[in-house]
Amino acid sequence: MRIILLGPPGSGKGTQAQLLVQRYGIVQLSTGEMLRAAVAAGTPVGLKAKEIMGNGGLVPDDVVVGIISDRIDLPDAKNGFILDGFPRTVPQAEALDELLKHKHLKLDAVIELRVNESALLQRVETRVAQMRERGEEVRVDDTPEVLTKRLASYRSLTEPLIHYYSERRKLSTIDGMMTIEEVTRAIHRLLLALGAVEPKTHAKTTARSAAKRGTKKAAKTVKKPAKTAKKAAKAPKKAAKGAKKSAKTAVKKTAKKAVEKAAKKAPKKSPKKVTKKRAKR
Repeated sequence: MRIILLGPPGSGKGTQAQLLVQRYGIVQLSTGEMLRAAVAAGTPVGLKAKEIMGNGGLVPDDVVVGIISDRIDLPDAKNGFILDGFPRTVPQAEALDELLKHKHLKLDAVIELRVNESALLQRVETRVAQMRERGEEVRVDDTPEVLTKRLASYRSLTEPLIHYYSERRKLSTIDGMMTIEEVTRAIHRLLLALGAVEPKTHAKTTARSAAKRGTKKAAKTVKKPAKTAKKAAKAPKKAAKGAKKSAKTAVKKTAKKAVEKAAKKAPKKSPKKVTKKRAKR
């Protein structure tokens, strides 16, 4: 699976790329992350990139294409990759097409995350304000001022890619203003429809969910016979106790009746004898 994610800075491309990596076992090729790593390492390319990114500009194509070419050749990219932040221009897209053609590879999908730019600026302003309140360092390329420049660059240079890939029937658009979960589900449905995701991958995910449900149901089914068996085991004991109790009750009732019967007979005879003796005297 080979995918390109398009969208202005802050549209959530990086977040969705990570989720796709986790779900499908492919790698994310983020030019931004690779360039920032070079900046942190203080390499000549990194220092040059730092100056360019700090001004909201774009890194030269030859540097970026070289980084991507080497990265695609690594073993972990064999099953596929996601390009996040590249291409940014039509010439870069053409260079990428040539690169993939040379490596006998093809793109499966180009996904545009469409968002509201004014909403993006508000998000960045809020995030930067919160970071400063916490005393955290704000990246030089993550401020409202730089974002404004990058959005202008996106409109003038990157938006033509929409037409470029649309003409080649590779472009699909998703509403990037939805929640992260909703965007993720929309991308998955799109990949299934395009055939970029094999049905068996979807089937495995469904099967795992069904297996979990089946295991829980089986556990409940096992518990029910166990409870029934316990009740059955207790039944003879209850019956024995009941019989014993019934026997005791029966004995008590019989003894009580005998005593009552004897008591009724005794008082009648005694008064008669006493009366006769007294009469003789």
